[in-house]
Amino acid sequence: MTAKIGVQAMMLKEKVEELGAYETFKKVHELGYHSIEVSQIPMTEENVTEIKRASDEFGIEVASMTAGLKPMQPGQESLTTDFDKIVKDCNTLDCNLIRIGMLPFEAMASLEKVIEFSHEANAVAEKLQAEGIKLYYHNHHIEFTKYDGEYLLDIIRREAPLLGFELDVHWVHRGGLNPVEVINDYKGKVELIHLKDYRVNRVPKAALEDLYAGNGKGFMQKFTDIIEFAELGTGSLDFKAIIEASLDAGVRYLLVEQDDQYGRDPFDCLKDSRDYLVDIGYGELF
Repeated sequence: MTAKIGVQAMMLKEKVEELGAYETFKKVHELGYHSIEVSQIPMTEENVTEIKRASDEFGIEVASMTAGLKPMQPGQESLTTDFDKIVKDCNTLDCNLIRIGMLPFEAMASLEKVIEFSHEANAVAEKLQAEGIKLYYHNHHIEFTKYDGEYLLDIIRREAPLLGFELDVHWVHRGGLNPVEVINDYKGKVELIHLKDYRVNRVPKAALEDLYAGNGKGFMQKFTDIIEFAELGTGSLDFKAIIEASLDAGVRYLLVEQDDQYGRDPFDCLKDSRDYLVDIGYGELF
C-alpha cells in the first residue's frame, strides 16, 4: 500500500464555519489533495452529510477522524460518552482510523494520570478493534518529558499495546528529538504522520524596543518565543528524509498541517506546501 499525502482539517475549521464542509472540501480537492483527516470540525448531521457528499463527488478519502477519550470541554463528543455515534460516523465516511489529538489536561503533569489514560485508551482500542477501527494517539512536545529516564511517549506505547501512533514531526523536533529516528523507532506502530515545518523566526522589533527601554525580561520572553509552525520547505526540517522513513515504516497517510498561519489564508499555505512536496519529488503521493 502506497502512502497518500493529505490535509489535516484543523487548519480549515474557520473555512468550514464560513463556507461549509462541502465547499471547503471542494477547495481542498481543487488544490490537489485527495485525503483529509477530520479534526475540530463539529460532527453534526449536516457536516457528516456534507463531508460524505464531497468525499463521493471529489474522490476524497477521509483518512482519519478525531475523538477524545473523554470530553475535554463541556458537550464535546468523546469515545467514552459517544462511542456508538462516532463508530457510525466512521462507517458513514468509510474511515477506519480514529486519532486522539492530545493528552487529557490533567495527565500533562501526572505520570499516574498518563498511565491511567493509557490503560483506558487501550481498552477503547480493543473495543474499536471489534468494529474494524484502529485507534491512534497524536503527540505534541510534552510526550518527550522523561520519567526515570524514559520518554512519556514510550511509556504510553508500553502501557497501551493496542494503541497506534500519529507522529507529528514538528512537535517531535520541538521536543528535542530527530523525527526520522522516532519514526524508525515506531515502525509498525505508526500509520499517520503530520507534516509541519519548524521555522525559527526573526527577533521582532518589539523585543528590541523592550531591550532599549530596559525591559530585559520582556526582551528575553520575545527572544525565546520565535518558533513558528510553517509551510513545508520554509523551515528547518528535512522532509525528504522524513517521508522516506515514513514510507519505510508503512505509513498510510502523510497529512499537511499548520497550526497557525499567522494571518495568511490557509488555502494559500496548503498550496505552498503541496508545491514544495511536488518539487522534491512526491507528486505521485497526492
